[in-house]
Amino acid sequence: MLLERTIERIRPLDRSSECAAQQRLDSLTKPQGSLGRLEELALRIAVIQHKVPPQLGRKLLFIFAADHGITAEGVSAYPKDVTVQMTYNFLNGGAAINVLARHNGVDTEVVDIGVDHQFIARRELRDCKVRRGTANFARGPAMTRAEALRCVEWGIQLAHEAAATNIFLLGAGEMGIGNTTSASAIVCAMTGAAPPDIVGRGTGIDDETLARKITAVENGLRINSPDPSDPLDVLAKVGGLEIGAIIGVIIGATAFRLPMVLDGFISGAAALLAYRFSPHVRDILFASHLSAEKGHRLVLDELHLDPLLDLGMRLGEGTGACLAMGLIEASVKLSREMATFSSAGVKAQLT
Repeated sequence: MLLERTIERIRPLDRSSECAAQQRLDSLTKPQGSLGRLEELALRIAVIQHKVPPQLGRKLLFIFAADHGITAEGVSAYPKDVTVQMTYNFLNGGAAINVLARHNGVDTEVVDIGVDHQFIARRELRDCKVRRGTANFARGPAMTRAEALRCVEWGIQLAHEAAATNIFLLGAGEMGIGNTTSASAIVCAMTGAAPPDIVGRGTGIDDETLARKITAVENGLRINSPDPSDPLDVLAKVGGLEIGAIIGVIIGATAFRLPMVLDGFISGAAALLAYRFSPHVRDILFASHLSAEKGHRLVLDELHLDPLLDLGMRLGEGTGACLAMGLIEASVKLSREMATFSSAGVKAQLT
């Protein structure tokens, strides 16, 4: 199957270009290391691409939309109808991610992976619907194993298509009322953390709703007993359709050596599952920001990733990833466009 074939393609990064990339950065007209993490970003991109200096290209963000049956437990401040309403907002260019994408020159592709609504066909919307929302995982599995696999393989296919279009950076955002509940259940299943330590306020829920949300996650874990050694089992039992698609994009990006920028808590949960499929996914992942969701720090620690930004954001949609793409692009432009000591005629190295 596509998932197995793609995982078989994944290899450790060839780091033979790392020394040349570091020498390039050290030769630029600045004190060595003075651009801090921007230099680290440029170095990582050079190693992933195996090019010195690294190349620029297209920045692409998928926005996966799907509904969640767990909303029946009263876990969100908003009804599930908001998923379809916000999907139309993305298509019409009025959401926060649309503004940030325009500002940072990021292409977006809206993907219906599981919205409980039948959209009229339109050019701006990719129809990859696996089912019309998940089932309520507090009462049983969120989806079948076959459906979970289809979500992941849709993500792989989209990453494969993107790889043929001069991709510089790839990212994935999401929209799905109830999806922080699914992400929390995934994180608890994969790390053994207790739900009260992971479940956050998502869309800004009150204490009563938070208590219901924690109970829903506890019930879902108890009833479904997801197996942390089997990431597809965890996805099928307590996950989300859009989370599965993000897993696939991450795995595909790893196989095709595409730098992948994570967004926040939801994509972090997807990355935990992708990491269980292949630990090499970490080599191409960039953590855009630290979400205000309480479980996100644990997720990043598990992935051994440091966030680039900490802005107190918790919107999702890919907003953090979009901002980070601008920083990563700036780091590569510095590597490419700054003069070297030799070309600028500067004879003394700056210290």
